[in-house]
Amino acid sequence: MEKDQNNDNGCPAEGLLKQLSGKWKPQIFLSAVDGPVRFNALLRDLKGSNKQSVATALRELHESGLLEKETIQLKPLHIEYTLSEKGKSLVPVFRQLELFSAG
Repeated sequence: MEKDQNNDNGCPAEGLLKQLSGKWKPQIFLSAVDGPVRFNALLRDLKGSNKQSVATALRELHESGLLEKETIQLKPLHIEYTLSEKGKSLVPVFRQLELFSAG
C-alpha cells in the first residue's frame, strides 16, 4: 500500500528527469549554461536537429521554468533563452552527472 502512495506523490528526481528528457533538452540546457542561446544557433550546433524538435524542446524547457525567454528589440528582432534561477540551481547536478559518467 505504501508503494502506491509513493507512485501517486511522485518522486522529485523522476519529475526533474522528465523535464529534462527528450532528444535535445540536455544539450540545449548545457548550451545555456555558457550564456544566452538563440534558436538558429541551436539549429546549427545540434547536428541532426530540425526546427520542430528544437522549438518543442525550447518551449517545454521554458514552460517547466528552466529557461527564460527574452525578446531582444534590436533589428532584426530575436529571441534569446537563458537559464532561469531554477535552471541555474541544476547546474551543480549536471556537473556531478558529468563527473559520475566520466569516472
